[in-house]
Amino acid sequence: MGYEELLLEADQQNIIVREKPLEESDGRIKGNRIAIRRGIHTAAKRADVLAEELGHYYTTVGRIVEQDTDQARKQERTARMWAYNKRVGLSGIIQGYRQHCHSRYELAECLGVTEEFLQEAIDCYRQKYGRMVELDGYMIFFEPTLAVMEKI
Repeated sequence: MGYEELLLEADQQNIIVREKPLEESDGRIKGNRIAIRRGIHTAAKRADVLAEELGHYYTTVGRIVEQDTDQARKQERTARMWAYNKRVGLSGIIQGYRQHCHSRYELAECLGVTEEFLQEAIDCYRQKYGRMVELDGYMIFFEPTLAVMEKI
């Protein structure tokens, strides 16, 4: 899901999204208002940031700017997982396999995400599922490297 689609989703939820001159982070959310740092040059990066902030909107309670408690770190991880599932997802990894993506760069390009966001998603999925996971007749391996295999 790209930046424009995420903006539409935000609008449908009555969330106001504005680009602002943020200095400390790429995105912030307060209530139903999301600020995205002005000057982010790529739509992929803007979409990555907006997805994470929407993840906070849907999953987080309270202020968690400081990651100084287990509860705050857990809420941050939950919001990021929401964003990873929205922008990448296991099905997106399979889609990349079907599109003959042979590198992380190609997969990130195919999914419209930054390579950094893709790597964070893969790392998070590895932590959640372990070495591999099965979905819709495919095996997704996270170790020793990302690989997809169709079950016959």
